[in-house]
Amino acid sequence: MLRFLTRRGLGAAFILLIVAAVTFFLFFAVPGDPARLACGKVCPPETLVQARHNLGLDQPIFVQFVEWVSGIFVGRDYEELGHCPAPCLGYSFVNREPVFGTIVDRLPVTLSLTVGAAIIFLLFGVGTGIIAALNQGKALDKVASVSSLIGASVQIYFVGTLAMYFLVFQWQIIERPRYVPITEDPIGWAYGLLLPWIVLAIIFTANYTRMTRSTMVEQLSEDYVRTARAKGMSARTVVLRFALRGTLTPIATIFGIDLATLIGGAIITETTFSLQGIGRLSIQSVNNDDLPMLMATVLLAAAAIVVFNVIVDALYAVIDPRVRLS
Repeated sequence: MLRFLTRRGLGAAFILLIVAAVTFFLFFAVPGDPARLACGKVCPPETLVQARHNLGLDQPIFVQFVEWVSGIFVGRDYEELGHCPAPCLGYSFVNREPVFGTIVDRLPVTLSLTVGAAIIFLLFGVGTGIIAALNQGKALDKVASVSSLIGASVQIYFVGTLAMYFLVFQWQIIERPRYVPITEDPIGWAYGLLLPWIVLAIIFTANYTRMTRSTMVEQLSEDYVRTARAKGMSARTVVLRFALRGTLTPIATIFGIDLATLIGGAIITETTFSLQGIGRLSIQSVNNDDLPMLMATVLLAAAAIVVFNVIVDALYAVIDPRVRLS
């Protein structure tokens, strides 16, 4: 297992380095002068030269890339802004504050949104899929199939807007979504994010229901499942111990991708419900031409995808011993 994880970890580190390089060089492919963006709309030529020097933009591009990468591990010194402690992702063009600090401030919102929604759509999706598979061809199966098809067809901005209009403004059943730190008020934390959780669960549950049902139906027809039934094992043991274990492999794949996507920035969800998370931050960075902040959000999204792919690979090894042997 250790050798397996080491190999996957080294591959993930290499991919992150490639993503960091592509992100950095795309930074310079953007039309315009980054120093002018940092300097402001009214910027005399001598001030522009000084701003370019302060940001290290007067050095060769490869030297800048090495300093940017090394700053993530050991920090970096700026002429005007001073020392940026590790992990340093630069300074924002808008608020002149370290990018990493802003990311840390916004990350709890995105993590809270992701974790709460993931628990709901995973439990409901897998549970509904199992029930549909065990009742194949019956009314419960048809209802679950039709519901999942409808859920997979709608979009977050559509369901979110309708939920906000009716549940918050028209009927006033629930308060407007907001983020409260869980350390300050756990009940307020859950209540403030309940509506986004429900909307995300409606969208994502459909995929898990369909995937779980189709895979469970296949597993129930496998030889080892029929053998377990022939030995007189209870239906609960056959489903949970044998059929479900084979079903978890594709579920782990899409679950890792969904988590990485949400942590990397649930842009539409956070914009719909006005939550100040990573996704909303990336949109604001684009609107404000805040390139260092935009680079950081892109790198964070890529890191989330890579890290969760490694976690999914580890789960494969736990679920299926054949992966460890390979």
